Amino acid sequence: MYKDTIAAISTPVGEGGIGIVRLSGPKARAIAEKLFDHTLSDHRLVYGHIVDPKSGDVVDEVLVSYMKAPNTYTREDVVEINSHGGAMPLQRVLELVLTAGARLANPGEYTLRAFLNGRIDLAQAESVLDVIKAKTEASLRLAVSGLKGRLSGELKAVRSELISVLAYLTARIDFPEDEVEAQDVQPPLEQCRERLGDLIASADTGIAYRQGVRTAIVGRPNVGKSSLLNLLLREDRAIVTEVPGTTRDTVEEVVNIKGVPFVLIDTAGIAFSKDVVESLGIVRSRQAIEMADFVLLVIDQSEKLMHYDREIMELLEGKTVLVVGNKSDLPPKDVIKDIAWPVVSVSALSGKGLHVLEGSMVEAVLGGKVISSDAALVTNPRHKALLTNAYDNLVQAQKSIKGGMPEDFISIDVTAALTTLGQITGDTVTEELLETIFSQFCIGK
Repeated sequence: MYKDTIAAISTPVGEGGIGIVRLSGPKARAIAEKLFDHTLSDHRLVYGHIVDPKSGDVVDEVLVSYMKAPNTYTREDVVEINSHGGAMPLQRVLELVLTAGARLANPGEYTLRAFLNGRIDLAQAESVLDVIKAKTEASLRLAVSGLKGRLSGELKAVRSELISVLAYLTARIDFPEDEVEAQDVQPPLEQCRERLGDLIASADTGIAYRQGVRTAIVGRPNVGKSSLLNLLLREDRAIVTEVPGTTRDTVEEVVNIKGVPFVLIDTAGIAFSKDVVESLGIVRSRQAIEMADFVLLVIDQSEKLMHYDREIMELLEGKTVLVVGNKSDLPPKDVIKDIAWPVVSVSALSGKGLHVLEGSMVEAVLGGKVISSDAALVTNPRHKALLTNAYDNLVQAQKSIKGGMPEDFISIDVTAALTTLGQITGDTVTEELLETIFSQFCIGK
């Protein structure tokens, strides 16, 4: 356990009914009792007041809970002071707590202590942030699954199998003269490789639910991109006029479509322009395309394709694209036959075709995959990269076996796989990596 006691405001900034100042560490109770005018009781809320010890002034009317280690979030003594949720009372309570002997917590330090004290592993700790940032019910469900240790349990089973294989290989290497009964390590390695492969295959779906799908809405001027954004959001977020070039900068909004968060980016119409501001908007549109996971290419299906349409199509090579044939309420031109990507006809004016479009968007990014409630799902790009490395290590170990290589070569790759998987669960993790991960958390969590 840490020797110092930390404190921070653990509720969002702003006005609210209740705000919480949280303390964690060996002096949490002693510090709180210097300021609180009643006696604390383990795992009970106690009503009273926070009093400035120097002036004797009452700072706020509060409820205070004291939770004795190890039955707490951090496995340390924890005190939570529930005050009124305004900026001034919270800040004043925090100042008194820090003056009384606590240190201001670093970002994510409560969760870091929960990890270092063994209450959760590293994958579960990262899931805490996913719970906080969940954008849809489906992404929240996945985050809670990670917090409960579903992925961790799968990885621990793989690591346990690999440790058994490594123990056998080490015995063969260290005691060559002893009669160590021969074992075929190929089947367990193959089983572990397959399990990692299944997790890797789930990653793109899981990451889409967790992070959202960056979706650039692109097209030439005046084809209805902003109208389409408003239709998907079901509100008037972007300015819509009949004048081409109305959108001069990118506009981002998040929409929940069948549980998948889509980060919609409305871009300026791409066409040659002498207007300096409009040209800058077009540059940002091109940048949005480069950064997008998915592209909605909007065309006006009531007109023939123009050279600007074809130039934009060339920019989209290598991207996942769904073409939106807008203005289906007008007499159509036969333009769909000239397009290689899937096309959905809609009317951004009337809303016709919206549900088909939404279904096609989900199908395009997930390929028909759905979340299984009982399956471990990889939702973190860091985890995907590490799983891929470990998978490659096991492939190399199997090649060494088939090539008749000595146990030393096989053990090197098995050890590498174990070390890599340990960077997900936290069994083999550096201080630098921990700092990087927990710096993404807010102060107070």
